[in-house]
Amino acid sequence: MANIQYYDVILKPVITEKSMDLMADKKYTFLVHTDATKNQIKEAVEKMFEGTKVKSVNTMNLEGKNKRRGMTFGKTAKTKKAIVQLTEDSKDIEIFEGL
Repeated sequence: MANIQYYDVILKPVITEKSMDLMADKKYTFLVHTDATKNQIKEAVEKMFEGTKVKSVNTMNLEGKNKRRGMTFGKTAKTKKAIVQLTEDSKDIEIFEGL
């Protein structure tokens, strides 16, 4: 198991129509490190964003897509997505404000 610090866990937010609809239910979507566990994701969100309390974390492992360039075949990198649900009394995450 990799030694991952909390600031290395969350890579970037996922901003799609579906993830924006989930924000009404206090669910936020992030791309996370592929070796991160649910407990590490929960800890990272609570430390990086002041006043947030995580209720649950759902994760998805996404395989790389097959790509072709001429006669050469390859794959894109594997990714991991996490949907983090906050408690009702928790503060909202500021990076999603105004989108």
